[in-house]
Amino acid sequence: MTGTQGHRENEGLWAKLRGRKVVQWGIAYAAGSWAVLQGIGFLADTFDWTRHIQQLATIALLAGLPIVLVLAWYHGDRGQQRVTGAELAVLALLLLLGSGVLWFYGQRSQPTQDTAARPPAMPVAPDDRRSIAVLPFENRSRLEDDAFFVAGIHDDILTQLSKVSALKVISRTSVEQFQETRLPTKAIAEQLGVTNILEGGVQRAGERVRINVQLIDAATDTHLWAESYDRELTAANIFAIQSEVAAAIAEALKAALTPAELTRASTIPTRNLQAWEAYQLGRQRMASRTSAGLADSEEFMREAIDLDQNFALAYVGLADVLMLRQMYGGAPRETGVASAEQTVSRALELDPGLAEAWATSALIQADKRQVERAEQMFRRAIALNPNYATAYQWFSDLLGQLGRRAEALQYAQRALELDPLSAIINVNLAEQLVYAGRFRDAAARYRKAIEIDASMPVAYASIGILTAYALKRPADAVPLVEKAIELDPGNPSHVCSLVQIYRDLDDVELADRATERAMTRWPDYPCVRSAAAAGHLYRGDLAAALMGTQGEFDPGMALYVSSLAGLEEGEYESALARYRRAHPELFRKGPPAVDASNWRVAIEVVPLLQAAGHGDRARMLLDGSAATIRDLPRLGLKGYGVSDAQVSALRGRKGEALAQLRTAEQAGWRGPYWRWWLSRDPALASIRNEPEFKAVFAAIERDMARQRAEFAARPRDAPLELSASD
Repeated sequence: MTGTQGHRENEGLWAKLRGRKVVQWGIAYAAGSWAVLQGIGFLADTFDWTRHIQQLATIALLAGLPIVLVLAWYHGDRGQQRVTGAELAVLALLLLLGSGVLWFYGQRSQPTQDTAARPPAMPVAPDDRRSIAVLPFENRSRLEDDAFFVAGIHDDILTQLSKVSALKVISRTSVEQFQETRLPTKAIAEQLGVTNILEGGVQRAGERVRINVQLIDAATDTHLWAESYDRELTAANIFAIQSEVAAAIAEALKAALTPAELTRASTIPTRNLQAWEAYQLGRQRMASRTSAGLADSEEFMREAIDLDQNFALAYVGLADVLMLRQMYGGAPRETGVASAEQTVSRALELDPGLAEAWATSALIQADKRQVERAEQMFRRAIALNPNYATAYQWFSDLLGQLGRRAEALQYAQRALELDPLSAIINVNLAEQLVYAGRFRDAAARYRKAIEIDASMPVAYASIGILTAYALKRPADAVPLVEKAIELDPGNPSHVCSLVQIYRDLDDVELADRATERAMTRWPDYPCVRSAAAAGHLYRGDLAAALMGTQGEFDPGMALYVSSLAGLEEGEYESALARYRRAHPELFRKGPPAVDASNWRVAIEVVPLLQAAGHGDRARMLLDGSAATIRDLPRLGLKGYGVSDAQVSALRGRKGEALAQLRTAEQAGWRGPYWRWWLSRDPALASIRNEPEFKAVFAAIERDMARQRAEFAARPRDAPLELSASD
């Protein structure tokens, strides 16, 4: 065939395509598809849709192109025609192929167990804002009765400044450390990480008040601004002064206030000075995190609300203390969370833009495992008040529980920047360091918290748990947890920690006695009932453990005990039904969503699945668990311990499981509840009679006997050795 003939044939084909309007239809379809994709892109930006939606739309439109071209070939030249069999066959094939491509892409794009329900990391941006610390004001009336009033004025001005998003403002708990200090301004600024200091004094005389304030550049010790206010003593005047000070300082530091911040700065939280004082007292009592302090705090918050039922911050304070009491004070969880949610809802009704209320709402949603909603609320709180350290603190705790350790650490560090001398924020940062496997750094942070507040029980309990399970010395941990109980005898969580350490020291008598006392005092508290159930399991009394987990209880222990009963009695499906209700994400169609919050559950349910013949689901859960623990430290209360050996044993890889078990023993793993896992846990049943398994068991028993002897020989009045904990 010559070139001229080929050209004519090509010309004929092109003319035929144009004649049947295939070209015109194709161009029109491409233009229309482009317009549709642009519209989807706009909507995705507006409503924060994921890229997955845009990608699926693109694939769908591409799959539609050959269908349009086929329709043009058959119908483009003469309009409406009868549909032929050949046309139907081609269209059916194209639709089938297009559907297959969409299905395949959807499966490939579906989140796996490593990434399901995990939004992309959103690191905290560097904080390069102008920084300021408001030092405690001097009481210039010299009357002791006025001291609390002066502290309230100081706190109010600090609170107003913290609403200015262009300023980094150090929180009250940190600046309080410099009450009546003789340190030079520059030294204080260095400790707090700021470049500017605000100091002042308050004098109350009868029905009038005088407030003097001055802003100092810490590096040069020069005065940037100063002012005196002499007003009649009313709530309106007090809050007006605070607003004026905040605006003047923002102007002096060239930090512009947004219109919303100007509005908030002029808002009067309450016109009742007694209500304001009650609220301030409630906040002070809350800081210690002791059961007695939290009980006092609740009384003050309720008093503030009684005095002013439109005082939004008081409702937030009450919601906070209700949540903290069930965490630290032994209060029932169900009623505490429900009451807190109702209370903070009232605060948001009164003031929808209150950052503190959004942070507390987020804490409540996190407790209810509404993770996505909690994250949105935390981000809303931080956007409304970038200086609210507590929002960063609580958010970091949630991120840590979800396994998003890098983000958790960033938010914990930002909280510390805003409140460097807060004991509880130092404890929170230490917890995130534990998640990251940085045990020595965590110990240093716990010691810093004790240095700041030697009466804070949670710091002693936390460093005790770290000493027992990350630093491998449960015997040295006992005095530290006992100190926490001494400081706060009303907190059952500390008693539960002590029981756990006793069991891992193999001191059955001490563990049982402590459990019995706890059950007498807190019979319905979840961790206490868990400790009692664990005691029954250690003695081999599954029936008593099962009985003790009925009703309102720690859902994790209740599920585990029910799985043991299901395996023993052959009631596999009924036990699995309970897991499906509690953790539907592990049983969803397709890959299960295994992450840092549920990998332990995923492993413990596998023996049931295997016994019931659900091998595919069991394999997927083991794969997800193995992938999740790969990024965790082995040691520590949140470490994976011997879970790698459990996974290998359940996969039938005995040699691998035994090697991993030996590695754990040599690394210093000693629990929690090591004797139970080694002697009775179903996941390790296949290797329990192996000589290497028994050798590992014997090595841990010898170490615990040695530590138990050291513990028994320790004088009861021996001083605490915090420095030895690292």
